[in-house]
Amino acid sequence: MPRNDIDAYLANVPEPQRSTLEALRKTIHSVLPRAEECITYNVPTFKVDGRSIAGFASYKNHCSYFPMSGATLTTLKDDVEKYVTTKGALRFPIDKPLPTTLVKKLIKARLQEEASKSGSAGPSD
Repeated sequence: MPRNDIDAYLANVPEPQRSTLEALRKTIHSVLPRAEECITYNVPTFKVDGRSIAGFASYKNHCSYFPMSGATLTTLKDDVEKYVTTKGALRFPIDKPLPTTLVKKLIKARLQEEASKSGSAGPSD
């Protein structure tokens, strides 16, 4: 789907969530410059080679980052301990974007999961 699907999603998100999620989107693209953007189950999603790697959503009192795998947050439990997490989501304040270093770790861990499933070496740094 075209990138403007996420643009449309964000256009309907109030501030400060919109600015927070726009910053997250920019960070995700800095790590995954060739990621395909789409909306999956009403969640802005970033795919690499057809596989969902990251997503986000806005809620009234928080924003969520979705690593698209329950294992990712378990793998990085020490890095995400100050956030509220569920099996598949990391909640963060509506006015505080996730730190770039954390987003990079989340994406790297997710890419490594996918690489181990497919038997490939994964992306090089």
